[in-house]
Amino acid sequence: MTTTNGPSKLVPEQLFHTVLTVIDYSHDASGANRTLFVLKTHGTLAAAKKYASHALEAVNFTAEDFEVYRIRADEDPAKPWTHGDGVLVFARSFDGQEFLVGIDTTPNNEALTATSDGEIVLPEGAKFLHYLLQITVDYNADRSGSLQTTEIEGTYVHRADAWTAAHVSLDPAEYAEFDRRGDAQFVEEWPFGEDVAVHAVSETGQNYFIAVKRPPEQKHEVKPHSLKK
Repeated sequence: MTTTNGPSKLVPEQLFHTVLTVIDYSHDASGANRTLFVLKTHGTLAAAKKYASHALEAVNFTAEDFEVYRIRADEDPAKPWTHGDGVLVFARSFDGQEFLVGIDTTPNNEALTATSDGEIVLPEGAKFLHYLLQITVDYNADRSGSLQTTEIEGTYVHRADAWTAAHVSLDPAEYAEFDRRGDAQFVEEWPFGEDVAVHAVSETGQNYFIAVKRPPEQKHEVKPHSLKK
């Protein structure tokens, strides 16, 4: 981590993102209907862990909204945590949706500045960051689409930069099928979701979705969706 413009400002080499995965078992028992949201980014792991423990409150949830609501830091360390090693908060709503909060780490690709307590300092006029996500769904291994992963590929101050990066993040020559939002055949309808910039299918059948997301502000924005092949 390097210092810039005084001792209180830092340019961290890595960013720590609090991520929320919502799995909608209420509409699909396979768990294929899921969405990842990046709730906030910090410049230190300690700050990210502190925020993550109460991240659902940041999008206006309360413990009363859930049938089950567990914060790993508040649990008895002598008892096993059964919700996954990377999960810091686990919640289950009354209709069966599961909410998993964890932390993902990426390089600081835009050299964002952070305060000494880990808060990201956005440039004047910016209210939030934009995140470039790659969602991989292996329909060959599981036709339901439940076998899927989401990775944060980059963090951007400006939405236009994130969309530019999304459109060039995959090489069309490496895929059996390659679709970009804005291609002529999709003028009437883009079937892969408004946040998705690119959809590609490999020779072996894996589906890749490149999306640009911003943090949700209200709990009604936090809802899973199905990806279409």
